[in-house]
Amino acid sequence: MGNAESTEAVETPLEQEPTGMAPVTILVTGGSGLVGTAISKVITGGDCRVNENWKFISSSDCDLTDLEAVRKLFEYVKPTHVIHLAAMVGGLFHNMSANLQFFTKNMAINQNILQCCNEFDVQKCVSCLSTCIFPDKTTYPIDETMIHNGPPHNSNFGYSHAKRMIDVLNRGYAEEHGRKYTAVIPCNVFGPCDNYSLTSGHVIPALIHKTYVAQKEGKPLQVYGTGKPLRQFIYSLDLARLMIWAVRHYDEIDPIILSVGEEDEVSINDAVNAVVKAFDFKGEVLHDTEKADGQYKKTASNAKLRRYLPEFQFTPFEEAIKESVQWFIDNYETARK
Repeated sequence: MGNAESTEAVETPLEQEPTGMAPVTILVTGGSGLVGTAISKVITGGDCRVNENWKFISSSDCDLTDLEAVRKLFEYVKPTHVIHLAAMVGGLFHNMSANLQFFTKNMAINQNILQCCNEFDVQKCVSCLSTCIFPDKTTYPIDETMIHNGPPHNSNFGYSHAKRMIDVLNRGYAEEHGRKYTAVIPCNVFGPCDNYSLTSGHVIPALIHKTYVAQKEGKPLQVYGTGKPLRQFIYSLDLARLMIWAVRHYDEIDPIILSVGEEDEVSINDAVNAVVKAFDFKGEVLHDTEKADGQYKKTASNAKLRRYLPEFQFTPFEEAIKESVQWFIDNYETARK
């Protein structure tokens, strides 16, 4: 377990505080992960307000499954706001093989973070959920009102139920303590600094790594499943901008879906083709149809987001894939894999 006093932080000096704006300290858990590093990049790139002090922590700084360690972290950082990204995460086959571990570890992390938010008088906590929490049997598009309408897909029931319980905790802290703790629900996220593991990574980073290897070795690219399932993908830097907006401006307890529109849904085959194009891969692409496809679709509505941010511009899918592929090529030696 890391020592809370060794917390790694991106310090952003307050400079001269604007009139009427109190100093804010924003703690980001999971700060070294895909979304955390994207938020850090956006903040250090010029989107930090003069009254904000951002602190990013990783699993090496604090064992978030240990309540006393989390208390020490909060005592040291003294956050006024929290963006809670930390979680045990993985791709389809990792979830299928470890549902119990995904449930118990994520439940412990989420319980400890929200309990300490309340104990240390944190004004707002924004937790990150996932569209996989929605019922397997449902109508489409799914929206924020449908989270608890039925069981999630059996392939990742442990992770999904643990994430659903954040919504339950948020409502409980609102009713009993008047807290403004909420959650955002992104669609499938990808981008620089992802987990590119061939066994536990999500679909796009795993595809990027597989294609890199296939191209280097002059072998066919083997893709698991039929490629027919449909997904909405959001670029991590776009999600970062939306997360920053949420911690500053979104005051509902009810969660909000952060996703590209329904019209931007693509098949896994489309994702494969975009990765192949970005690499200029000329080899054969083979599908192992004996491997599971997972949930066929989980189309989400971003109508609520659009009511708040009608003009928000998402990075085009192929452009985001190209940037992600280039980042992996440039950082292959040090990338998580």
